[in-house]
Amino acid sequence: MDPSPTAPPVPGGPRPGRGRRRGFGTLLAVDLWERFSFYGMAAILVLYLTAAPERGGTGMAPQTATAVFAGYMSLTFMAGLPGGWLADRVLGARRAVLAGGALIASGHGVLTLPSPVALYGGLLLIVAGTGLTKPSLAAMVAAVSDDRDGPGQDRREAAFSLFYLCIQVSALIAPVVTGLLAEKVAWHLGFAAAAFGMTAGLAQFSLGLRRFGDVGRRPVRPLGRDAAERAVRRTAAVLAASAAAAGAAASAGVLGVNGVLACLGLVTVVLPFAYLRSLRRVRGGLGGFTVLMVASSAFWMIFAQSGSVLGLFAERHTDRVVFGFEVPASWFQSVHPLFVLAVAPLLAGLWRRAGPRADVPVKFSGALVAAGASFLLMAVAALLAERGPVGPYWLLLVYLLHSCGEISLAPAGLALAAAVAPSGWTGRFLAVNGLFGAVGVVVGGQLFRLTAVLPLPLYFLLLGGAVLTAGVLVGAGAGRLRVAVRAVRPSPHHGRRPTAPATSGGDRTTP
Repeated sequence: MDPSPTAPPVPGGPRPGRGRRRGFGTLLAVDLWERFSFYGMAAILVLYLTAAPERGGTGMAPQTATAVFAGYMSLTFMAGLPGGWLADRVLGARRAVLAGGALIASGHGVLTLPSPVALYGGLLLIVAGTGLTKPSLAAMVAAVSDDRDGPGQDRREAAFSLFYLCIQVSALIAPVVTGLLAEKVAWHLGFAAAAFGMTAGLAQFSLGLRRFGDVGRRPVRPLGRDAAERAVRRTAAVLAASAAAAGAAASAGVLGVNGVLACLGLVTVVLPFAYLRSLRRVRGGLGGFTVLMVASSAFWMIFAQSGSVLGLFAERHTDRVVFGFEVPASWFQSVHPLFVLAVAPLLAGLWRRAGPRADVPVKFSGALVAAGASFLLMAVAALLAERGPVGPYWLLLVYLLHSCGEISLAPAGLALAAAVAPSGWTGRFLAVNGLFGAVGVVVGGQLFRLTAVLPLPLYFLLLGGAVLTAGVLVGAGAGRLRVAVRAVRPSPHHGRRPTAPATSGGDRTTP
């Protein structure tokens, strides 16, 4: 779940030639290592949280563990907003990558310590680091790929496509390495492997800085003194309000994991709608766009449970013994990127043959139907699992459907956000796309709590049926949605006051 974000170019890029290509290779290596650490940790986190203390885990209830995982994932979605702003206005892309990489490596290192404080502190460090690193890497990729003597847009699209393929390679390899260490040796060795991956990426970036010329050396739009003072005052006010709320909650005795997750879920759900409302001053007629963004949340609600709910199903209800070797449950997380690499060319050819008929509403509809059908299959598998472990082919088929859905919906969502954005606002509309993804992630994590009172087959049946129905409705209303999206128009207020250039949007993940 990690389509690369689109970001504005960083001024001062090197001249076309070999140095630029070498700089691109350095960024490629950094992104590969960063995603290695991300996917490696994500593959084992829920398994570690739910493992019994005598096995080195925390013994957390599955419902709470999946909610923690969803909260962590949703925060990585949202962290790109402040992270991109800091890179654009204060740090510059280069220092943002260095600082973000150091935070990520430190976070994984902290996770190797067996204590609850280390667990949540490490996750917060990784979130902060990801928010700085991902949009800044994207901005530098855009800069070093921009060919002043040729079709720069084509080069940028090719560069981001290559980055997307590297993400799949990392997602394929990382769970195998960290899962083997975590499940067969010790959980904290898995986190240590993730820390090593990010440290290697940071070292690669530091050694290759000379290849970038002035790319990312300075902020795109430096913060003036007055603006800096306002930013400090607002940040202080937010921190003070947050501290006061936390103090009041602690005094009332409700500042536990569940209370924090509930507040985070509420913020995650409200934020994209509030943010979208603020954007209406520059772009009106966003009804169709909003409907499709909400529909995308339904897809990510199911997709994001791959690393939590399906990981637990692989561990507890799947026959994983092959030729006498018990396959680590985390290895199933490598199946999805493998399917993406295999299926992407086939679906691309299908969309080309379909032509204009395969537009955004149609692709969204297909993705939702695939996601809903995957959970209906899981309902059958969970029912059969009540009599004993089921074969791995159930999960393989589910991951195949998820891969088809992601390939259909993720690029279409990014393209839709870019298409409706007015000039200078693309980054912020792309951020909206990521925020609605976060809604799906956190809602899915909270809904799994229903399994405390609902049988697992019924949970899969209800969720799969709801998302399948949503897909059918989007397909039935494709004509109206198509017209609504095309009718998006500038707001009457647009142009009456100066607007700031777009910041580097965060990534889904990038998710």
